[in-house]
Amino acid sequence: MQPLNRKTLSSLSASVSTPAYDREGVRTGIVHLGVGGFHRSHEAMYIDRLLEQGKAEEWGICGVGVLPSDRRMAEVMAAQDGLYTLVIKHPDGTLEPRVVGSIVEYLLAPDDPEAVIEKMADEATRIVSLTVTEGGYNFSPVTGEFDATDPDVVADLQSGAVPRTTFGLVTEALVRRRQRGLPPFTVVSCDNIQGNGDVARRSFTAFAGLRDRELGSWVEQEVPFPNSMVDRITPGTTDEDREELRQRFGIDDGWPVVCEPFTQWVLEDRFSLGRPPLEDAGVQIVEDVEPYELMKLRLLNASHQALAYFGYLAGYRLVHEAAQDPLFQRFLLGYMEEEATPTLRPVPGIDLAEYRENLIARFSNPAIRDTLARLAFDGSERIPKWLLPVIRENLAAGGEIRRSAAVVASWARYCEGADEQGQSIEVVDRRSDRLMANARRQREDPLAFLADRELFGDLADDERFTSHYVAALTSLHARGARATLEALVDDAR
Repeated sequence: MQPLNRKTLSSLSASVSTPAYDREGVRTGIVHLGVGGFHRSHEAMYIDRLLEQGKAEEWGICGVGVLPSDRRMAEVMAAQDGLYTLVIKHPDGTLEPRVVGSIVEYLLAPDDPEAVIEKMADEATRIVSLTVTEGGYNFSPVTGEFDATDPDVVADLQSGAVPRTTFGLVTEALVRRRQRGLPPFTVVSCDNIQGNGDVARRSFTAFAGLRDRELGSWVEQEVPFPNSMVDRITPGTTDEDREELRQRFGIDDGWPVVCEPFTQWVLEDRFSLGRPPLEDAGVQIVEDVEPYELMKLRLLNASHQALAYFGYLAGYRLVHEAAQDPLFQRFLLGYMEEEATPTLRPVPGIDLAEYRENLIARFSNPAIRDTLARLAFDGSERIPKWLLPVIRENLAAGGEIRRSAAVVASWARYCEGADEQGQSIEVVDRRSDRLMANARRQREDPLAFLADRELFGDLADDERFTSHYVAALTSLHARGARATLEALVDDAR
């Protein structure tokens, strides 16, 4: 058994693809905050592709862990010299392992925030990228306003404070570059948020403005925040994944990454200090990302939410099990065709009918073994960004909303904290206490869950929406998830 590190690379099985480039010659040009599975299956993979082509020696990645919970990743990265195994799982069960070498450095901010700040302030750093989750931008899903009362933000804004948030670390690095006469780096969000670059700009500008009004104006005017659309289903790594890698390929990897074959990155070409030739690695460089991101957020991500809650309530626990069910397929395709697609703009180069069918195939991949619990994580950050805009646009245009309203109802039913057999459901959400308290009142007050205006705005006041929502919720209570879906599918015929 080979522990993965730079010394063992040459002795790995020939069935494992490994870096042919000299990692010692790779210089850091990108600092990435939030090194998890998705970053390593996506951006780091694209840079690795370029390095393999001999095109990105100055664009190596320095990974940064911002949270204390990132310590385990720091330990693995240190033990493995930044190397990890990316395992593509094909639907037929074929595994395609590749050792990725593009992360050439890793820093843990809680241990040494100064090192992280100086790394970003260094002239060699030209891009700072982010995967900090949908909730990491600290803004209201309804108003879009930055939350200046967040305790960590408040702490970072104190005079002389040692930064501990993403906002504090990045802003301090920008301040130092400005003081040293260096141009600002480009900030690239790789999170699943509509207009992620615009969201990042608002959040970082707001934080900088709270620190100093003139600094906020400078960040808004001088720091580029290109929008991007990112897509690759990347479930959490399990002990079974580690063991399979050991048994089939002889690699002892502390934190491999598993993912589907499909990958997409659509990126706005707006960088202050240059960028890697990402188009040579398969990235779509475009002038306007919005049509692509709306397609992905409203078709893929919102459909994931439909699978998550209805699927879990119906007794499924794995994504592919629910996605292979013909009833769920009809429901998802109905939602995508009749409710989501009418809210989209034309998407250059994309056949939407083919894209919808491909989504069902991707969800149904049995090799991925993604969990519905992962999709249900942090629904209060996801539903308002991915599904509620579809509902609002269709309400305004007189379009169809029955399925969308039912998905919201399935979330509300899920948040009661028990499934249809009375088994406990762990609701993992930063607002779980509030969500569950409201959900447990809804058998007496069917609109109790919608009363949270921070999440739902004025939807509770719209009689057309609430009539469909209450009908679905009542059916979920009286008849269960499967019968509710059957009625929705039959009514559409």
